[in-house]
Formats: sequence, C-alpha cells, structure tokens
Amino acid sequence: MSASNRARQRQLHLNINILHSGFVPSAWRLPESDPAAFADVRHYIRVAQIAEAGKLDAVFLADNAAIVDQIHFRPIPALEPTVLLACIAAATTHIGLVGTASTSYNEPYNIARRFATLDHVSAGRAGWNVVTTADAPSARNFGRDAAPDHAQRYARASEFTTVVKALWDSWEDDAFIGDKASGRFVDTAKVQPIAHHGEHFSVQGPLNLPRSPQGHPVLVQAGGSADGRELAARHAEAVFSASQSFEESLAYGRELKARAQALGRGPDAVRVLAGLTTIIGATEAQARQRRDALIDLIPWDYSLARLAGTLGITPDRLKLDERLPDHLVLPANGNGNHTFFNATLALARRHGYTVRELIRELAGGGGHRVIVGTPEQIADDIEHWFRHGAADGFNLMPDALPDGLQDFVDGVVPILQRRGIFRTEYEGSTLREHLGLARPQGRQSARKAA
Repeated sequence: MSASNRARQRQLHLNINILHSGFVPSAWRLPESDPAAFADVRHYIRVAQIAEAGKLDAVFLADNAAIVDQIHFRPIPALEPTVLLACIAAATTHIGLVGTASTSYNEPYNIARRFATLDHVSAGRAGWNVVTTADAPSARNFGRDAAPDHAQRYARASEFTTVVKALWDSWEDDAFIGDKASGRFVDTAKVQPIAHHGEHFSVQGPLNLPRSPQGHPVLVQAGGSADGRELAARHAEAVFSASQSFEESLAYGRELKARAQALGRGPDAVRVLAGLTTIIGATEAQARQRRDALIDLIPWDYSLARLAGTLGITPDRLKLDERLPDHLVLPANGNGNHTFFNATLALARRHGYTVRELIRELAGGGGHRVIVGTPEQIADDIEHWFRHGAADGFNLMPDALPDGLQDFVDGVVPILQRRGIFRTEYEGSTLREHLGLARPQGRQSARKAA
C-alpha cells in the first residue's frame, strides 16, 4: 500500500488502561502476579513498555480521591497519575500518557500547569482525562459533607475545562525568544493574562510556562449522562465509552459526534474509544477456563457489593440466582455513575441474566464489555466494531497485567496489522499525531487566520 493510501485509510486506535493488577478483581492472586505491584512504579513502566512495543496509542491511568473499593480484597489506584506518568515518560519514547484528574477537587491553574508540564517533559505525549467526582468518601476528604449534585459538578467541570484551555493558550507559540545577543528572553506582548471571572472560578493567568509541544495536551472524557455527553461534545478529543453492545456504541458515537458538530466542531473532532476487557486463550475453551478460574477466586460478597454499588442499591436486594430487581433507577440527585449503571442494566435486561450470570459475564461485576476467546476471535470482534463505525478504537483492560497485555500484543496486534487497520510503526511522535488530531491554534495563529 502506498504512503498516500495509508494516509487516507482510517486507522484503529488502542490504549491500555493500566488497572494495577488487571481488570478482573482477583488478578493479583494469580501465581505470576505481584500483589504489591499496585504501588510499584516498575510495574507500570513494564506495562507501558509492552504497550509501546505493540505500537499502542497511549497508556491510561484512572484515579480516585479516596478509597472507594473493597481493599480487604483487591488493590486500588494508589499512585498519583501525573507523577507516575512522568516516570513512564522517562522510560518510553512514543506512547501517549493519559492521566485522570478531577475537576471537583482541584483548581484549573494547578491542573493546567501539571499537564502542560507533563506535555513538555514527554515531548508532546500528554493527555488529561477530565472527570467529576461523585462519591461521599472523596467529598469528606476535602472537608465536605457530601458531593455536589450531578448538574453542579458538570457545570463546574465545563467552566474548569474552559479555563484550563485558556491558560494553555496564554503564551503564544513564539513568545519565548532566548536571544543571548539582544538580551531578549520572552516577548511579553505574547504572554497575556486570561482574566477569567466566572460562576465558579476567578483566574487571572497567564500560565507560568510556555505553550506545550501539542499546544494543548489531548482532552479525554468518559461521561455517559446527558451532562457528560455535553461536556464531551464541547471539549473532548477522545471519549472512553462503556457500551455493552455494538448497537449501543454505534448510537452513542453518532449522537456524540453530531453534538460536537452542532457546537461548531468538525465531524472528525472526537475519537470514540470503547472500553474492552480481553481474556485470551490459545483456544476458546482455554480462554473460558482462564475466565472461570479468575472468577472462582473472587468472593461472591465482593462481587455483589460491587454490582450493587454500580446499580445504586444495597447488596441485600441482589439474589444470585434471580434476575435484577425491577424498576431500578439512579439516585434522585443523579450522583450515580450513569455510564456503568446504564451499560450494566442494559446488558442484564437484554439477555435476561440472573445476578450470578451477570457477574460472570462482567468478569466480577465491572461495567465494561468482556470478550473471552482466541486472538483471532478478539481481532474479529475489534475489526467488526471498527469497520462498521461502532468505535474508533478501544481502551483495553486486560484481565491481568502484565500477562494479559502481553498476550494481546503477541497474539491480537499482529492480526490487526495484517488486516491493515493498525499501525506497524509509529508515524508521529506526539499523542495528537497517534490519534490523528489537529494541533489547536494558539492566539497568534487565530489572530493571523482572522
């Protein structure tokens, strides 16, 4: 295939969500797993290097501002994402670095500075996953009795993101001079305050470091609610979705991109990356044996509590060999996880699963889609979703790390490459180039264009 044809051909995008020991809650109990890996930078670096060898677009780190899982049984996201990603940046050369930071318990200036710094130190590989935080333990960690309601959180998040973008643009691209002969260090006419005064924030600016290599670190979002979709349509350049079926994902992507276009963004402004857990075996039977062995290591009370939390009910309402209760709804204040609630409920209702069957299908009670099979079967599924427009790519969550990712890179990636839908080499050096995203115009470029 010629270079020009490759340039015109739509390419699949793959990220790895480094969920400490892996997506399945019992992954840390496998003989080859290290229970202490969740707090060991070497573990994350190793996973990132495997992903880079497979030419994946980016690593992704989730985060929480509190202990919100059952630590008597499983590890949690513990290391702060931007610090950890800076360590990964030093040990890799191409792979993107996406970290989560909440708009609920941070300030725009700090987040703008932190991710611009990560973009500088990684030579243009940073991305910020914009989230709001709804859980009560996090609220209490920041001196509040309860989390703000859903609408308030997203109103703050939208203004927060607007301010961060303005701070990233507060230096023009050519503001730094560094001319020893003339003694001119910075052209201060090209470094301007943003003077933002809004409902939630007053931020003068400018930022205290030059515009970063990508202009803006890539903006990522994962909202499934109406407010979340509006935030994504307005600001996000990549969205992590949690659809459980092809039809749901296709409809989600079409709606999101239509919203973005209605807001004046281009039809190709947002990449939809569906969450996908993979459990791989040399044969389908071996893959299912691996899945069953992992699930058998999970206490049922853990899975019931996890599923109940997703559905916003108490565990006593769930009976293992009965279907989900009727008339399940999100809490009245909207402070549930809309994305996982809707995806989980749709999966259960569509197949008529009992609670036990649903937990097994979700590989322990999580909300993302799970594929169990051979490399060929997994590649077939990925290709089908990609070629028919249900996703631009996938946010991968292997069952166990690093082994599950190594199985994917060794078994699935070569098939996708042979089929011509995934890169064999990195053609760019920044995360924007990996994702095929344009570099945002700075103030100077926008002024010239006008």
